[in-house]
Amino acid sequence: MRYDIAIIGSGPAGLSAAINAKIRNKTIIMFGNDNLSNKLVKAPSIDNYLGFYDISGDELKDKFKSHIDSMDISIENKRINNIYAMGEYFTIMSGNDMYEATTVILATGVEYTRPIKGEEEFLGRGVGYCATCDAPLYRNKKVAVIGYNEESKEEANFLSELTSKTYFIPMYKKDNLMRSSDNLDDSIEVIHDRPVQIDGDKLVNKVSFKENHIEVDGVFVIKDSTAPSALVPGIEIDGIHIKVDNNMKTSIDGCFAAGDCVGKPYSYIKAAGQGQIAALNAVYYLDKLKRA
Repeated sequence: MRYDIAIIGSGPAGLSAAINAKIRNKTIIMFGNDNLSNKLVKAPSIDNYLGFYDISGDELKDKFKSHIDSMDISIENKRINNIYAMGEYFTIMSGNDMYEATTVILATGVEYTRPIKGEEEFLGRGVGYCATCDAPLYRNKKVAVIGYNEESKEEANFLSELTSKTYFIPMYKKDNLMRSSDNLDDSIEVIHDRPVQIDGDKLVNKVSFKENHIEVDGVFVIKDSTAPSALVPGIEIDGIHIKVDNNMKTSIDGCFAAGDCVGKPYSYIKAAGQGQIAALNAVYYLDKLKRA
């Protein structure tokens, strides 16, 4: 099935986009998580969301959830690895699963984690963000998994079934380091050190730390979100943000963006407004295609 609109992200921008697209009878698929927004649920108090003075992030999340449930809007709890513009439609990749949509709205939030030196340079040349997608390339080879979340352990376990050696490098906060080896296969070597560089010649061949290095054939960096330039090849960015015009249109026809991923100020109510604008312009884009 080819959806009218694929929405990437289930924070205020993505949810607002989904609601407005649904009102206009467009077929949608939204990718996110059960918490809707990890950033939102951690907010102790929100004073500037119209109609909800002094509400906690968790309470506001429940309000959002009730709203989308009443409109039969569901969320696919899947991480999107890549989005490819195919001309008349977009291909959305989640592991080995593939989806199609005529338009895309990016509501991915902002990536706070700075890339490791060499990460962007060697992307596609030994650095990847999806072990499920690329694992067969590293059968009987050495790989390192640099993990920023619990999902990275699953990716490391999967890789260990195919590779000759799998290293796991947890990038958790210090209070979680002692638990970083929980649920990992015994064959995986855990390195409690911070990588400073991913290096190689034409292809990746090592990960360097302050005082030593490990030789590897590939590196998987598993984060909660992927940088826009890696997620959507060819999209124009400005620093860590996606470039958009006043209609939330990106540099790629049919692709829109809203919320923190397009720039400051980082605000829930601003994100919701931009989500509506993105949805309305995606609807206009779809209707224009039908008239052509």
